[in-house]
Amino acid sequence: MSDWLPETPRNLAFPTTAYVTLAGADWLASASPHPERMHRLWAEHPAAPSVLPCGGVFDVINAPALFGRRMADRLWSAGPGSGPVATHRGRILLFAAPGTAQRLPALLAWEEWGSAVPPLMCHGSGDAVTVPPLHPGPGAAGAGTGGPGHAGAGAARGCGWASPEAGCPDDRADPGDPAAPTGSRWLVAPDVRAPWLPGPEILLWACVRAARGVLGADRETARAHHEPAVQGADAVLTGG
Repeated sequence: MSDWLPETPRNLAFPTTAYVTLAGADWLASASPHPERMHRLWAEHPAAPSVLPCGGVFDVINAPALFGRRMADRLWSAGPGSGPVATHRGRILLFAAPGTAQRLPALLAWEEWGSAVPPLMCHGSGDAVTVPPLHPGPGAAGAGTGGPGHAGAGAARGCGWASPEAGCPDDRADPGDPAAPTGSRWLVAPDVRAPWLPGPEILLWACVRAARGVLGADRETARAHHEPAVQGADAVLTGG
């Protein structure tokens, strides 16, 4: 199971698109029940994050920073690529096909490597996520690699649809510290009106590959610490 990958298009290079195009903004806005209001909000507050509902246009798989980045790396190095990927408040947001949030946990429960995958937050129908500003301008996070995102943070604090223009003050990144926990930016920004989105089987494959990679790295680290210790013990026993 862990070596199986659904038949999908293959992309060879990890993209570095840090800002959302007009077409990508149209796609993001289409997730909202009021697309025109979202475009107006982005025009008036270009440096502020915004809140969008999941389940209709996309789901979001919300992963711890390091594990989420490993998933994205494997999707691009050995898989079909990814949909949009964002960082926000110390988490990675992987945008996925609708329905993924419901199916992925069940697939992980049956997968033998599922227990090695850190807890994921899967946001689907009825949930909302906080997404970064469209463009990494002066009020947004810089181009560092730190700070993936906590989906739904704005909605959980009452900063969601009731007053989107107000935003959430603690969701705004410190422009002087791109690696700060509050950092919010796009790793793979939406750039077309209908981006390809991975489904649950592909993200299961990425989870398993990332988990196996972590285990392999842990074994190498343990071996690196074990061998000098054994050599030191041998030297003591032999009087060397």
